[in-house]
Amino acid sequence: MYQFSRAIYRELAKDIADPHGTGRNGHEEVLRACEATMDRLSADRHYFAKPARTLFTDIRPYFPMNAQARVWLVVQRYIACAEEWLARQPRHGVDANGNPLQCRATTRRGTPCQREPLARNGYCPSHQHLAETESCEVAVLAAVA
Repeated sequence: MYQFSRAIYRELAKDIADPHGTGRNGHEEVLRACEATMDRLSADRHYFAKPARTLFTDIRPYFPMNAQARVWLVVQRYIACAEEWLARQPRHGVDANGNPLQCRATTRRGTPCQREPLARNGYCPSHQHLAETESCEVAVLAAVA
């Protein structure tokens, strides 16, 4: 994921400006935001609904208004590539950073479930019913909105 965050930064670096004359190092803040987004995307894809919008919101103060459209397009393109790359990676019990995968559910005691999740939704076979309730909740929220 390191290569994606650095690619975003390299493509946008020439347009970074000091926001409102605060003296903060915009380059450092943009790079930190890119890396944080990629770390979260690789570790917690299921709970990161709109990573491109999140990253754009984090870095947009560091760019002038005439560069905002270009920044959005660059962020959107690289995030889509990163998501596609993550989807193609084999899931043999570890995430993109080499950490062991764990089920998204918690046990009755409140501790995280230690079983390996299925690839389709992040829950182990014992907690598949939670994935079904998530889709029902999403459908209800969509109907209300």
